[in-house]
Amino acid sequence: MYNKIAVAGKGGTGKTSLTGLIINFLIQEGKGPILAVDADANSNLNEVLGVDIQDDLGSIREEVNWAERKGTSIPAGMTKTEYLEYKLNQVVCEGNGYDMLVMGRTQGEGCYCYVNGILKNQIQKLAGNYNHVVIDNEAGMEHISRGTVGNMDLLLLVSDYSRRSIQAVGRIKVLSEELNLKIPKMGLIVNKAPNGELSESILEEIKNQELDLIGVVPLDPTISDYDSKGIPLVDMPEDTLSKCALKDILKKLQLI
Repeated sequence: MYNKIAVAGKGGTGKTSLTGLIINFLIQEGKGPILAVDADANSNLNEVLGVDIQDDLGSIREEVNWAERKGTSIPAGMTKTEYLEYKLNQVVCEGNGYDMLVMGRTQGEGCYCYVNGILKNQIQKLAGNYNHVVIDNEAGMEHISRGTVGNMDLLLLVSDYSRRSIQAVGRIKVLSEELNLKIPKMGLIVNKAPNGELSESILEEIKNQELDLIGVVPLDPTISDYDSKGIPLVDMPEDTLSKCALKDILKKLQLI
């Protein structure tokens, strides 16, 4: 059973869209409770799921820092660390069958390293309360290289229909091996493939990168249509191209 599922890939590949749909499928199949983690500073997983976010780790960190500088808002008898811990316990947003933890943005030089550490600690503290933890990583290799997401049972590498994108996830695979992360299962999903098919050159690049292709998701006009109208992607009809393809992939992985 894959308890901690991380999704990674180059920006613009649609990894956040797929992450949201994965969470939705798990909920539909009664696999909850689920902790959904938006580990991207440019957070928008909540838009895919259709949930409003009031607070995130970045804003809480800034609030506590501001209170310390001004000498206000921190209750008497509490240290900054204690107050930060208290506020972080309130930042988890409740959804339908899942809770959500959002990294968010911070201000100032060097802040992201600190917030990455907070995110890692919060995931470790909360993970035991859920059947699955599903993490939408920041585009690139930041959280993998820093070990922010901790141990993973399943790493889904999302590429679009381009050699550069496949090469990008190939580098993530190599990095995870160099870091000796020992991930039980790592697989490639090629997203936005025209007609759901891969050319010989794309298949050759996948082979060159020594990636395990576990599925292909077709280019789906419904996604761009819903995105343009601000409609959560989880509300797309069940027979849309992307949903059907992704559901087959999750069945193959025995997640649903």
